[in-house]
Amino acid sequence: MADTLLLDGWIYTWIILPTLIFLARIVDVSLGTVRVIFVSRGLKYLAPVVGFVEILIWLLAIGQIMKNLSNPVCYIAYAGGFAMGNFVGIRMAEKLSLGVVLIRVITQRDAASLVNVLKAGGYGVTSVDGHGTSGEVQVVFTIVPRREVTKVVELVKQFNPNAFYSIEEVSFVEKGVFPSKRSPWDVGLLRWLRPFRKGK
Repeated sequence: MADTLLLDGWIYTWIILPTLIFLARIVDVSLGTVRVIFVSRGLKYLAPVVGFVEILIWLLAIGQIMKNLSNPVCYIAYAGGFAMGNFVGIRMAEKLSLGVVLIRVITQRDAASLVNVLKAGGYGVTSVDGHGTSGEVQVVFTIVPRREVTKVVELVKQFNPNAFYSIEEVSFVEKGVFPSKRSPWDVGLLRWLRPFRKGK
């Protein structure tokens, strides 16, 4: 009986507890990464909720560390969970694809075909003539939801594989032309938490 209790205590101290700390740290760091993104996107109602859950999990994890200061495996689990949490948080952020971006294309070719393709896809497009280092160029601007970036970049590469393009964050946008494809943020209560609105 004593041997069983000793074994159970050893398993909890050296395996179960570090594993729980590792998992808790992954969750709280991942939520922290997502919370920062929510703050930068202006999700003022959702960010505090995520922050509350994040700090609650962190307190539980650090509380267990303080109770087991003599257990080096807990330290390793805590640090490992932090490292893995950063990776998981970045992956979550990529999957969420929140916000909108400005895609700027500069090309020496006539951009009419690219403009027409983008318009046909429901994207708002602005094009202007410009002067580059090597001569006349055309500059095409379009603001798209982040989830559409890959699709638009593919269209640019089909138009001109050597075209120069840049992608920039947009903190606010109003009354633009956007693809009519419905966003998951337009469903139910999430529409009040969406990262941007197309009007007031």
